[in-house]
Amino acid sequence: FQVAANGDLANWHTGAPDAIPAVGGAMDLAVGAKKVFITTDHVTKQGEPKIVAELTYPVTGKKCVDRIYTDLCVIDVTKDGLKVIEKVEGLSFDELQALTGATLIDATQG
Repeated sequence: FQVAANGDLANWHTGAPDAIPAVGGAMDLAVGAKKVFITTDHVTKQGEPKIVAELTYPVTGKKCVDRIYTDLCVIDVTKDGLKVIEKVEGLSFDELQALTGATLIDATQG
């Protein structure tokens, strides 16, 4: 549901009153895996960013995400910040940044 700029992950509950929270094995995987790669749409059905500066949903794992694959780009979570290493053709970096709730670093050049 959300990934924060520091690699925090929230993927078990949105806080919506009608949602049924269920951690399942997500928390164990988030904190126990050597590498955590997230695949997600870049924004929600309502157009809200899923990649954010800080989580607003309950935390599944802290600083556990290494890479994010979305329908628009691939982002590495680094100590320097969120580095965009690939993006879809025809999408400018500025357009991608506008759809993201955290500051991105353009690593697609060079």
